[in-house]
Amino acid sequence: MADRIHDACRSAGRDPVEITLIAVTKFHPVELIRDLVSLGLHDMGENRHQEAREKAAELADLDITWHFVGQLQRKKAKQVREYASVIHSVDRAELVSALASDESTVGCFVQVNLTDDPERGGVRPEGVLPLAESVLEAPGLDLLGVMAVAPLDEEPARAFERLRRLSDDVRTLDPRASKISAGMTHDFPEAIAAGATHLRIGTAITGNRPTRD
Repeated sequence: MADRIHDACRSAGRDPVEITLIAVTKFHPVELIRDLVSLGLHDMGENRHQEAREKAAELADLDITWHFVGQLQRKKAKQVREYASVIHSVDRAELVSALASDESTVGCFVQVNLTDDPERGGVRPEGVLPLAESVLEAPGLDLLGVMAVAPLDEEPARAFERLRRLSDDVRTLDPRASKISAGMTHDFPEAIAAGATHLRIGTAITGNRPTRD
């Protein structure tokens, strides 16, 4: 995987050191995560709260940065905060309020819905700046940038270019909010070309997910 990322960075004229590789480990056992850490990978992504909390507790002896990358219910926000260092799916004002804290700081990405489907996770593009302002004003939240999943019916390069322009807009509010969480196993080269700094990679690292009943 590292070689593929290096090749994509070379093609885009970027330095691989700019990239944070997150292994998405949904449904995979903790033994696999221990193996990944032993190989030098310390950023893990989960999208189901109960599973993520259990893994974080069991692997507390390891140096792992936990990224919550799934849709987050307001009532679970405080619990996710207890183990996650970064939340990639902040998509509404009520979630910002639920995550706010005077006790600790968590990194946040504003998730953007790049589709026309209102049922998909993420804020519509026209709502990105107001939501980003809410994050900047909330105690205990560190606005890192924007996040999105490319639509299935659109070329990833076009979708990620739109995300990059939204990232430029967010940086007018705070130049430090320059990160872009985008790119998965099938489209990470296009994401890197558009400026992605955080890749959320599952099967290319972990293999196919185990089936669940």
